[in-house]
Amino acid sequence: MGHESTSPRTNERRLYQQVADQIRILIQDGAFAPGDRLPAERELAQQLGVSRPSLREALIALEIEGTIEIRMGSGLYVLTSGETRPPRAAVIGDSPVELMQARAVIEGAVIVLAVPRMTEGAVSILRRTVDGMRETIAQGSKPLDHDRLFHTTIAAQSGNSVLARIVGELFDGRHSPISTEFRNRFETVTAWTLALAEHEAILSALEVGDPLLAQALMHVHLDQSKRRWLESDPR
Repeated sequence: MGHESTSPRTNERRLYQQVADQIRILIQDGAFAPGDRLPAERELAQQLGVSRPSLREALIALEIEGTIEIRMGSGLYVLTSGETRPPRAAVIGDSPVELMQARAVIEGAVIVLAVPRMTEGAVSILRRTVDGMRETIAQGSKPLDHDRLFHTTIAAQSGNSVLARIVGELFDGRHSPISTEFRNRFETVTAWTLALAEHEAILSALEVGDPLLAQALMHVHLDQSKRRWLESDPR
C-alpha cells in the first residue's frame, strides 16, 4: 500500500507524517472505525510497506493529534474518524530517528576533534556531570540537563564553534512535541541507567585520550539510545 521512497516534492512533508497520512486515510475510508483496535505494529508496518521506526513515529504523531490512543499492554485504538486533523503545515518536530542519526554523524566526528584538545577543566566538568546524572537517576528523575551538558561540553572542546552550536541544536530537538512524547513513553529509569553506563565509558576514553575508542563509544551510545526509543514497549 505504501513505501518509503519519496520524490523531492513529497520530501516537503516528513516521512513519519506521510505514514500518518496513510493511516489517517484508512480511518477516513472506514477501514477502521472509532473504537476499533489497529493491527499490531509489526503487522501494520508490513501492511503499509514501511519500516517499524517510521510507523512508530507516525503512531506517536497520530496520538498527539488525538486520532488514535496507544494503550500500554493493550494495543492501538482509533479515537476519531480522522476527518478533523491538524493543517498539513502543522509541525510537531523532526523525526526522532533522523535526529539520532544526525547526532551520531556529527558527534562522532566532533569527539575525535575534541580528544586532543580536552583540558583537565573540561574533564572535571564531565566527571561532575556524570556524577550529577547518577544522583538524579537515583532520585527517580530524568537527568536531561546533565545529559545536555555532557554532550555540549565535549563539543565545545572541538575547537569549532559551528559544530558546537549544531550539537546543542540537535540535542534541543528532543524538546519538540514528538520527541517529548517518545521521551515520556520510553525513557525509563532502566533506560537512563544504561545511558549512564554509556556516558561513563565515553568519559573513560576521553580520560585516556583515545579518540577512536571515544568515537566508537559515542556511536554505540547514540545507537542504543535510538534503539531504546524504538524497540521498547510503550508504557
